Amino acid sequence: MEVTIEKLDHYGRGITRINDKICFVDNALPTEIVEIKNLEEKKKYFQAETEKIIKPSINRITPICPFAKECGGCQLLHMDFASENKWKEQKIKEIMKKFANISENKIQNIIAESPYNYRNKITLHQQKNKVGLYKNKTNEIVEITECALIDKKLNSLINNIKTKDETIILRIGNKTDEIAISTDKKKIITSYIGDKKYRVSLQSFFQINSKITEKIYEAIKETLKTKEAQNVLDLYCGTGTIGIYVSDVVKKVLGIESYKEAIEDAKENKKMNQVNNITFKLGKVENLTQEITKIYDTVIIDPPRSGLDKKVVDKLLEIIPKNILYVSCDPITLARDLNLLQKKYEIEYIRPYNMFPRTYHVECLCLLKLR
Repeated sequence: MEVTIEKLDHYGRGITRINDKICFVDNALPTEIVEIKNLEEKKKYFQAETEKIIKPSINRITPICPFAKECGGCQLLHMDFASENKWKEQKIKEIMKKFANISENKIQNIIAESPYNYRNKITLHQQKNKVGLYKNKTNEIVEITECALIDKKLNSLINNIKTKDETIILRIGNKTDEIAISTDKKKIITSYIGDKKYRVSLQSFFQINSKITEKIYEAIKETLKTKEAQNVLDLYCGTGTIGIYVSDVVKKVLGIESYKEAIEDAKENKKMNQVNNITFKLGKVENLTQEITKIYDTVIIDPPRSGLDKKVVDKLLEIIPKNILYVSCDPITLARDLNLLQKKYEIEYIRPYNMFPRTYHVECLCLLKLR
């Protein structure tokens, strides 16, 4: 069956219609005429794969990765990078309008860097001496010799992995080039964001794209200077990366994080950077709302994909800090939370960052000011 692709959905899949029902098509771009296969009917939609491209889009490119078709980890390798950035910007505009009624003019231009070799970490899987990545939506291993998204120095290690472990994590330090491998004794490395250095253990959360991370942290720091922030609350602070990065432009920072290992790393990071005006508390943010008080004029939020607990939103609306800086890796939960916070806050801007090139994911930084 031949179909014409109208647009992309928010996961980078082509959209067409069959018998008045929406159909999602993998590996297809807007305006393309494609022949589809493996058509599967669900209750409310169809899904299919591209068998053959009859009329390609001018934005189509040949994927640079030989494993692209099987792996499925990158949804946009067949789209040129300029089009990817434009689509991600539009995606944020659509989501914010639909779920939070936020005007398009609040969405700034997307910030992007190189689309390849940006990742400082990869998790590989091994079965029967095959080392690679999981095939999309399966537990089947796609054996790889390299990944176009990871640091070149990590790529050079893939072919020499000798271990019986089922999961292998590789991580490299920004600027230090220190490497940690889960099968080695060395499980902790030093990594930089800007001029701040951080202890990073294999399991702890640390942003995988150092160039984009630095741009986000620098934007937060500049905003705190412009807004003359004094007392800052850093919620879901992880290993203390943002709080430590901005500590030299504010009076005091309190970081709250629920993972014990991350708090231990945060305390080490505080010592490494000789920061004296930051403290860390262990616990779930929603269980420590008594710490969220009116002494804080500014709140930085970088929550997990699930966004903010309702208790946290209610507490912020109660203490009404002058400014909230919200870093999000999921635009849907960001829009949901902004919808609630707009009761007392105005959105100054939402800026998308292409933290995860060649995938459908997009990071956002949002600045809210008290009405």
